[in-house]
Amino acid sequence: MNRELKRVTIVALLMFLTLFVSTTIIQYVQAEALAADPRNSRTLYESYSVERGPILVGGDPIAYSQPSDDDYKFQRVYSNGPLYAPVTGYIPVNGEATGLERSLNSYLSGQSSSQFFDQLNRLISGQDPMGASVEVAIDPVAQQAAWDALGDYTGAVIVTEPSTGRILAMVTKPTYDPNALAVHDSAQVQATYDGLLADPSDPLFNRATGGDMNPPGSVFKLVVTAAALESGRYTPESTFPNPSSLTLPGTDAVVRNSGGGTCGGGGEVTLADALRLSCNIPFAELGMELGDAAIREQAQKFGFNSEFEIPTATEPSVYPRVLDEAQTALTAFGQGDVRATPMQMAMVSAAIANGGIVMDPDLVDAITAPDFTPLQEFEPAEFGRAISEETANTMVQMMVNGVENGAASNARIDGVSVAGKTGTAENGESDPYTLWFTGFAPADNPQYAITVLVEDGGGLGQEGYGNLIAAPIAKQVLEAVLNT
Repeated sequence: MNRELKRVTIVALLMFLTLFVSTTIIQYVQAEALAADPRNSRTLYESYSVERGPILVGGDPIAYSQPSDDDYKFQRVYSNGPLYAPVTGYIPVNGEATGLERSLNSYLSGQSSSQFFDQLNRLISGQDPMGASVEVAIDPVAQQAAWDALGDYTGAVIVTEPSTGRILAMVTKPTYDPNALAVHDSAQVQATYDGLLADPSDPLFNRATGGDMNPPGSVFKLVVTAAALESGRYTPESTFPNPSSLTLPGTDAVVRNSGGGTCGGGGEVTLADALRLSCNIPFAELGMELGDAAIREQAQKFGFNSEFEIPTATEPSVYPRVLDEAQTALTAFGQGDVRATPMQMAMVSAAIANGGIVMDPDLVDAITAPDFTPLQEFEPAEFGRAISEETANTMVQMMVNGVENGAASNARIDGVSVAGKTGTAENGESDPYTLWFTGFAPADNPQYAITVLVEDGGGLGQEGYGNLIAAPIAKQVLEAVLNT
């Protein structure tokens, strides 16, 4: 009898211990993760019972909570909502939050583990609970300049600080007003959301970090040039055959340069001139010589095929796996199945500007508790070295030549040395081109890296090209930030 009692007692103790451990894990170890989980509707509703912390740009709120006279205690308000929508996102009463409202929900709602004692102290002292404030890295001058320069085009502009990875501007168009998705009328929010979702212009897409990703076109030639120089087999003076057309091996596909002729004059062309003039045939030849493995390895050193959290999630840019010779030739000038976000191409330019080191992109400078205690501060983090400092310095000069007397000439700024590369990517036999510019300034002391994406040919179909539309946008933004 005693033996059976002992067995029952042991089983009961084990069950109690299991329950205790699981409860502890849920309430403490996993508390912050569960609070941040967008499926946790209880957390979402509770967030309206506290004054949600503000999101700040230059100390001014671009998202804040104000008292509400309805069933919810607070109403979320977005200052200049369309301008900052890709940064803030929105928090609705009947769905998942997006942007920083989602990724930093535990801090903004005051429910992160690091805020436990602050909230306890406020409870004891009789103060109302309040969330932490989030200061983002966005420069209001750069953000407004990017918004103005992009105008009515469909696309995105992103500006970063090459030495740190801080995101200084992130604009995407068409956009939306997050205030319309934060009202306390569930039916109205749903109707607004359904309308935005059905809009063929896809205003809910953040084209700077994802959306329907585009082929990068000739801006990807920077990655291939880096792979060539890093291999030790090529220099800027290395030469390639210079025909006016190239039939890809094993296919009837013909590659041509933008103008339809040769890449400059002569029977051969240097790598430096091929990049400066943005010629496709020499890069197709180079791509086949390098092979897809070398290009892929270089692309991945820049961040392709990797996900980044800024802290909002970004979609990984793609350099495809296992390509044949013809497919590799196409990717060497940014066509085929290679896809990129403006964020990724900004990382490529910024790495070249930063002596070859890729920095992790980051949108947040600091998170601060209501009592002004720092909860988290920005620390620059390296993703890794993509190219040697020698290769970076060589590529800086090659990109400067592209702006001064090459295919990126419309990015020239009087009195400032600008490094840049344009791109005009095909999307199909009759579809409009995708237009690109990526670069940095000043080239001799890089402060700003910028990437511009314009979809739908900038309204010009297949008549639009990168130097005509994307390069002037970059120039306008760079002039604005360099003059502050």
